[in-house]
Amino acid sequence: MDENQTASKVYFTDFRCRPDEGRTDKLKRLIKAAGFDKIDMDGKFVAIKMHFGEQGNLTFLRPNYARAVADMVKQRGGKPFLTDCNTLYPGSRKNAIEHLYCAWENGFTPLAAGCPVIIGDGLKGTDDVAVPVTGGEYVKEAKIGRAVMDADIFISLTHFKGHEMAGFGGAIKNIGMGCGSRAGKKDQHCNGKPHIDQDACRGCRRCMSECANDGLVFDAERKKMSIDNAKCVGCGRCIGACNFDAIHFINDAAVKELNCRMAEYTKAVVYGRPNFHISLVCEVSPTCDCHSGNDTAIIPDVGMFASSDPLALDQACVDACLKQAPLPHTQLTDEMARPGFCDHHDHFDNTNPNAEYKTCLEHAEKIGLGTRAYEIVNVR
Repeated sequence: MDENQTASKVYFTDFRCRPDEGRTDKLKRLIKAAGFDKIDMDGKFVAIKMHFGEQGNLTFLRPNYARAVADMVKQRGGKPFLTDCNTLYPGSRKNAIEHLYCAWENGFTPLAAGCPVIIGDGLKGTDDVAVPVTGGEYVKEAKIGRAVMDADIFISLTHFKGHEMAGFGGAIKNIGMGCGSRAGKKDQHCNGKPHIDQDACRGCRRCMSECANDGLVFDAERKKMSIDNAKCVGCGRCIGACNFDAIHFINDAAVKELNCRMAEYTKAVVYGRPNFHISLVCEVSPTCDCHSGNDTAIIPDVGMFASSDPLALDQACVDACLKQAPLPHTQLTDEMARPGFCDHHDHFDNTNPNAEYKTCLEHAEKIGLGTRAYEIVNVR
């Protein structure tokens, strides 16, 4: 990080509320203080990118937060819509019809959220736009959902949590991976394939339910799982599904390259148009909201952050999380209690030892997505 680089402002408020005020009221005050009202939204289409939660997951952001943002957009004359792109893996969000039903069942209706939901890459995840990545080293053209790129203004609303591959899921993960079409997600994941330790594999087949590409093969006689490298796309979902640490990447660069590609996809989405970013650090689950369930939070709730710089926002959220004490009886403390545990002095690295996030932040700064230098502005 260049010590001489100008720091970006990151605005913060905690979750404490007066008797006459709720969290959504504080969120509105926060984003107004952070410069939301300075964006010309009159008559403009405004994409609000967020995660609608997998069916069965309960840590995704409630629709009330989306409603607060959508209402402020409409107050400024904008035309907001909530958006996300389809997934590569099995679940409730792999095509637009199932994705919309999932969003509605989780409360993201026009009445509750204050605006419609539009799936960014269309019915089958094939409606995308090739967007040049200025300064890209890994990606020359990012495949982004068409509706995301058709918007005049882009806003990200992120639930900040842990992640089984990227270390944490923040603004860059929400934007870069989330706005990629199905082809774009495959493009980001294509840099490495996992390996299954045959001695550690229990043959439970839990990982198979997470694979959308027939990349896993079960040997019924040996009761062991293996990878079909011809079909595996390297998404890493099986790693998060394994309870016995039997699956990991043998290519040390795989996670690093995924992180770099996510950063470059994020730059493709936000570059050249007004953009604004919000992250809520609450219910910090150890893994992504893409799973059909969720484990308990690894740290206490921290608060709400907002910035026009997604990289500074992620760095500020990480730093705030690392200052928290681990909550007992969580995946984090379970990992720390394992025999031979190696303390990384980092809650996210300790929670998911196969993951790491620093290369994402470093590369994002290198390509000019933003700066890791930030100044916290407290909003009471």
